[in-house]
Amino acid sequence: MASADRHPRLHLGRGGSVRIRALKDGELLYMAVPRMASLQPFFLLDPETLELPAEQAAEKKGAAQIARRVGVEDMRPIDVVICGSVAVNRSGARIGKGAGYSDLEVELLTEEMVIVAPVHQLQVVDEEIPETEHDFSVDLIVTSDEVIECPNRRRPHGLVWNDLTAEKIEAIPALTARAQRGE
Repeated sequence: MASADRHPRLHLGRGGSVRIRALKDGELLYMAVPRMASLQPFFLLDPETLELPAEQAAEKKGAAQIARRVGVEDMRPIDVVICGSVAVNRSGARIGKGAGYSDLEVELLTEEMVIVAPVHQLQVVDEEIPETEHDFSVDLIVTSDEVIECPNRRRPHGLVWNDLTAEKIEAIPALTARAQRGE
């Protein structure tokens, strides 16, 4: 999964311990700004220039203090996305918190990447999980007991503007800018 340059680039949603481990391993990280409330909706954490210990930098408060904010156009290609999930099934369908921010983050990145859901074994369900046009699936589920490869890779093809309310578009500057450009 590593790319040719310095080290892999990761976009990490929830999962502080995963972020800490990645920083300690020297990985370049991107974390979403809470509620994506900025034209530069991602924090860049470079382990080579951290001014806080990894444990503090990996938390929202620490990242907000020290990380540089970047826009999608300023990000290096992403190799792996770590995606918080409430539940996942073995085909890769997931349930998030319901606000749709993870779907938007992944859609803004629009590149080939591996999406991983680190969850507790109890969060892996056998039931079908309903999916909509804007939902993505995960490629790997990681629990303390197993790594599950998910066969049904699913990625949206562009933002599903009809699923977004005017209020949501207004609240996320990166979406407002795209709407104004007619993307």
